[in-house]
Amino acid sequence: MSNGFANVQAKLTAALDANTQGSTVPHVMIALPSYSVSESLLSHYRDRVPSLEHRYLNALVVAGRIESCEIVYISTRAPLPEVLDYYLELVPPSKRDATRERITIFEVDDGTARSVATRLLDRPDLIAKVRDHVGDRPAFIEPWNVTESEVNLALALDMPIHGTSPELRPLAFKSAGRRMFADAGVPAPFGREDVRMTDDVIGAVHAIRANRADTMGIVIKHDDSGAGDGNVVIDLRPMDDATDPDDWLRSTIDALPEWYRTDLARGGVVEERIAGEQFSSPSAQVDLRPDGRVTVLATHEQVLGGPGGQVYLGCRFPADPAYAPLLAEHAARIGEQLAARGAIGRFSVDFVAAASADGPWDVYAIEVNLRKGGTTHPYSALRNLVPGRYDAAAGQWIAQDGTTRAYSSTDNLVDESWLGLPPADVIRAVRDAGLQFDTATGTGTVLHMLSGLAIDGRFGLTAIAPTPAEADVMFEGVRAAVARLAAARG
Repeated sequence: MSNGFANVQAKLTAALDANTQGSTVPHVMIALPSYSVSESLLSHYRDRVPSLEHRYLNALVVAGRIESCEIVYISTRAPLPEVLDYYLELVPPSKRDATRERITIFEVDDGTARSVATRLLDRPDLIAKVRDHVGDRPAFIEPWNVTESEVNLALALDMPIHGTSPELRPLAFKSAGRRMFADAGVPAPFGREDVRMTDDVIGAVHAIRANRADTMGIVIKHDDSGAGDGNVVIDLRPMDDATDPDDWLRSTIDALPEWYRTDLARGGVVEERIAGEQFSSPSAQVDLRPDGRVTVLATHEQVLGGPGGQVYLGCRFPADPAYAPLLAEHAARIGEQLAARGAIGRFSVDFVAAASADGPWDVYAIEVNLRKGGTTHPYSALRNLVPGRYDAAAGQWIAQDGTTRAYSSTDNLVDESWLGLPPADVIRAVRDAGLQFDTATGTGTVLHMLSGLAIDGRFGLTAIAPTPAEADVMFEGVRAAVARLAAARG
């Protein structure tokens, strides 16, 4: 970390202390949903990036919970006026006008497939406007992830960033993660790190089979990847029937796309694919404070799909109570390892859990995400709309009045018949179905990614209720309400 960046980061603790409920210190949070990822990923998601950024419009309601906070939201495209009005409706009526006055939105749409931070660095006029707007108030940047672009933006704004320095990003690579799990005493699937070539994969498979004779499949993962994009599942059962098992395995690996094998040459892991009569993919979300404090914020059940079931689609909160406390314990240990190495801000740990029909659950850590992720914005909705705390020992969200909350969330509610539905009509349909979030009861649904309706008929939602079952009913109610709207539209 350069001396200049270290000096800017020295301001972070005071800014975060101001950003707590009940604070009377006027301060500013810069919400920066900037996806600083590889050019190939940005190109792949190019049309959807502005919609993905709008997941973090949930951050606007922070200004309703912390009345000394002003939000500056910077994204590729500003939300439509009706969408901004919608988020303000999530705040109690008595606070709406004051909350609106404490929200400022900047748009940096230049037509490129670059991150918001990179584009903003090319706009010294906007940087000057943000600096003038903040003045001498404590301020901090709340990013999606932190790369050199976000660091340079922090330096240009002279405002600290609530995230881990990019110098530490390799800590979240798959090989490094497996070594960290071992250091923390947290179980991981049997496997090998630092795999690069076909022969390395073959050697790893033999090692796995020697220790786990009943393993029916493996997962190959790129070291530097996320959201399942670098994962490939290989079913090993055909290998057992092959005349030459090694030849079958070699041809299977060599048949993978050239881009995949090229990226694997930069490093990866091979792991046994955990299986069981009962199986789930939970995760834990953790916050690391600059002083080294580790707080487990939430545990989730991830909903996965796509090829091999490796792509994140949504989540349910909280995780199964049978193992949620253990997830929190493991995540805290991993957090201590990361904090000792200088990491700060949000991170998450992905796990797999498996059990026989009536046996105990076995839980394994599989990945560290040293950034925000798909569980961040639904948690933000709950935290800001139903203030309370996560009881890690009980695996429950306890609201300030002592009641519990659960939610079901997705970024992938999609139907081609919904393409072009106006966001205002979708908002109205959900409200008319009685599913709009109710500030009085602290229950209901929160919509996000409404700009995705114009791209591919996709939007997201978080259904908040006292129990998981009630949240699932609300979730399906939204799907049905939008389907009725689309049918009526013809």
